[in-house]
Amino acid sequence: MAISTLEELSEHITLTEDEKNWDKNGDNTLPLFISDHIIPLLSNPSIRRQFVPSAKENEDNECTLDPQMEEKHQNVIRLVHRYRNRAAFLTTDRCFAYCRHCFRRRFSGSEIGPASDKEISDAAIYISKHPEIKEVLLTGGDMFTLSDERIDFMLSEFRKHCPGVILRLCTRAVAVYPERFTDNLMSIIRKHLREGAPFYLMTQFNHPAELTDDAVKAVAAFVDMGIPAMNQSVLLKGVNDDAGTLTELSEKLLLSRIKPYYLFQGDPVRGTAHLRTSVSDGLEIEKELRKRLSGLGMPQYTIDLPKGGGKVILTHSYLICSDESTGKYIFETPEGGSRTYPE
Repeated sequence: MAISTLEELSEHITLTEDEKNWDKNGDNTLPLFISDHIIPLLSNPSIRRQFVPSAKENEDNECTLDPQMEEKHQNVIRLVHRYRNRAAFLTTDRCFAYCRHCFRRRFSGSEIGPASDKEISDAAIYISKHPEIKEVLLTGGDMFTLSDERIDFMLSEFRKHCPGVILRLCTRAVAVYPERFTDNLMSIIRKHLREGAPFYLMTQFNHPAELTDDAVKAVAAFVDMGIPAMNQSVLLKGVNDDAGTLTELSEKLLLSRIKPYYLFQGDPVRGTAHLRTSVSDGLEIEKELRKRLSGLGMPQYTIDLPKGGGKVILTHSYLICSDESTGKYIFETPEGGSRTYPE
C-alpha cells in the first residue's frame, strides 16, 4: 500500500499546518507518493522531511526548475549529453517515492511515462555514434519502476549498440522499495552483465535510518554479482546537516559494501529552498568529516554549478601559504596544526 494523498497520509501521521496546506494553491510541481516501505520510517523526523510535502515548496519562486539546463542538452529525446564523456538517459518519470528535494522535479511524476522502444533505440544509436561517451546513467525517475520486460529490452538495446559503454544503474528503489529486486529481475541484470562494459549501482541513502536490513540485502544482490555500489547523498537541512549523522551514514554504508561517493550541495531548484543548507555550513561539515572518516569513507562534497556549469569539488583549503624564497609550503593539518612541505 502506497500513499498518494494527504488524506491517506493523515491516517499514519499527524500532519503539521505546513503539511496540510501543501496542495492549497494547486501549483505543485512534484506529486505526493510514498512507498509502503517508507511509511513505517516516517516516525523519524529526518525521513519524514524527505518524503512528506510542505507548503514551503510553494513559497520558493525565485529558482528555476532546470538549474542544470538539461533540456538544452537533449540532442535526442530523453538523452542528456551535458558532459563530453557521459550522458544520462531519462528512462521514466516515475519513482516508488518522490523525494521533496528532487532536482529533476520538472520531469519526475509528470505523467510523461516510460521511454518508448524508439526513444530507447534512438538513444543507444546516438551513443554508438559518439565514441567519446564512455558512461551512460540510466536514471529518471527510477529505472526500476519499469517492468522486468522493459528493463530487459532497454539493457539489450544499450548492450547491442554500445557494448563498451559503462552503464550506471541509478536508483533510490533499494532504499524506498527494496522488495522490487526479485530473483527474476536480478537474473535479467545478470544476463546482461556477462558481456560488455561493467555496471555500477548508484544509490541514494541520505540518512542512516534508510539503511534497513531489506535495503542492505537489496544492494548485496548487486554486489554479490560483482556490481560495485556507489552512494550519492544530498546535504539536506534538518536531515543530515551535521557531521555526526554523516559519519554514521558513511560508516554504515561501508559496512554494507557501498562506497560513499558524492555528498551533493542541494541544487537551486524551485520548491526546495527550505531543504538546502548554506555552502558555508557545508564546508564546515566537510572539514569536520575529514577528521572523522578515512579516505574510503569520505564522500566528495560537490556542487553542480547552475546553467550547466558542471560539477566542482568543494573542500576546505589546507594550504596556508607558500614561501618562494625557500621553496616551501605551509599546510594546516586536519586537526588544526601546521606542517611545512618542500616544493
